[in-house]
Amino acid sequence: MDTQTCLKNAKESMNSTVAFFDKDLQKIRAGKASPQMLEGLKVDYYGNPTPVDQVANINTPDAHQIVIQPWERNMLPVIEKAILAANIGLTPQNNGEFIRLVVPTPTEERRKELVKKAKQEAEQTKVSIRNIRRNANDEAKKLKDGGAPEDEIKKLEADIQKATDEAIAKVDKMMDAKEKEIMTV
Repeated sequence: MDTQTCLKNAKESMNSTVAFFDKDLQKIRAGKASPQMLEGLKVDYYGNPTPVDQVANINTPDAHQIVIQPWERNMLPVIEKAILAANIGLTPQNNGEFIRLVVPTPTEERRKELVKKAKQEAEQTKVSIRNIRRNANDEAKKLKDGGAPEDEIKKLEADIQKATDEAIAKVDKMMDAKEKEIMTV
């Protein structure tokens, strides 16, 4: 392994950690309905656990509703049961053709809880990024012990730190935007 590969691997790991954090943030709902709220919800489709978006259309006609229209009518009770079992805080309303989920506007207290949860996720992400930095610096030490020039290693360590700072800045920026979104009534 050379210094460029080491840096590239660290940056890729940091970017995927930030992308994972972004996905996690999308699941934290701020009172606005979004199909991502049902991401990861599996229904029993003829004996196989299947993501709900593979057995139904999911739409958000407005900011406070999610409408799930299954391709097969016999899937309505199965989807309804899966939503209740998932305990996502939404009660399905089945009218025989589709399921409507009404997303309530969160209270001030609930919004503060959501911000707190998002901040915990952000902190976990930063810890992961710092762990990636530590591993990359360990790799740099191995390269140094393996005979790589010292000035190259110093530059590599500086580049790793720069990548770490950039990734953490992205996380902070995403967290600020999410906090603003959650706290906006």
